[in-house]
Amino acid sequence: MLDPPAIVPRPQDQYPDQTTGVNVNAEPAVLSETRGRVALVTLNQPKTFNALSDALMLGLIDALKAADADPEIYVIVITGNDKAFCAGANLQEFVPLMETNATQDRTVDLLMRQFDVTRKPIVAAVRGLALGGGFEVALACDTMVIAESAQVGVPEVSLAVMPGAGGTLRLVQAIGKAKAMKMILTGKPVGAQQAVADGIAAELAPDDECLGRALKLADTMAKNGPLAIRLAKDSARRAFDMPLPQAIEHERSNFFAAMHTDDCHEGVAAFNEKRKPTFVGK
Repeated sequence: MLDPPAIVPRPQDQYPDQTTGVNVNAEPAVLSETRGRVALVTLNQPKTFNALSDALMLGLIDALKAADADPEIYVIVITGNDKAFCAGANLQEFVPLMETNATQDRTVDLLMRQFDVTRKPIVAAVRGLALGGGFEVALACDTMVIAESAQVGVPEVSLAVMPGAGGTLRLVQAIGKAKAMKMILTGKPVGAQQAVADGIAAELAPDDECLGRALKLADTMAKNGPLAIRLAKDSARRAFDMPLPQAIEHERSNFFAAMHTDDCHEGVAAFNEKRKPTFVGK
């Protein structure tokens, strides 16, 4: 059964207690830790519901770069806290963009570009609210585990603006035009069960198991050949950027690149010898 109609927060309720990029917790805006072959990246501005301040976005860019460059890390998990994955734009920082006739937000552009160039798989563990730009961050990840009480959406039209960090495009790609248009043009969020049913998220989890499930999923990915999962991710993401014949050619190129790695030889040998493979990323 799908979720009942979601309660739509008012704009002022969606972005509570926001500040102008100052870390109100006097702690890093983004935390990073290692769980085996998995990098766990936590958005860490709970008093602003992890709103997209410059500090948080720059911290997330740095965390993604560091994890992608670390040869010991194979997969990345991004999460927030139990109340909010990320509640969207920091409205206090949004106002100057309105007043200066800005045509771009450099920090947002850099963040979305970092998602595009990060080679390793990224799993979003979404608890609480993921709204506006925060939902766009989740959509920029490669897959999503969502908590039962979570809500996701693009409420920007309720503020007489619109999604501006890939949300309209990625949402249409994820769930198709009709359902995406309903979310985009009404501004109403959907609940977790609906998000899974529509294909926004891959897995539904109890609230207290969401992060654990995401880490388990990431660990399962990390047991595979690290170069292979990067190349497979690259092929899948490029499917939206190229005409089909070029996308197939790109996939074939990645296939042969994977086939000629030491890890592929190890994987085939381990299969024939009925043992677990030992992959080294070469």
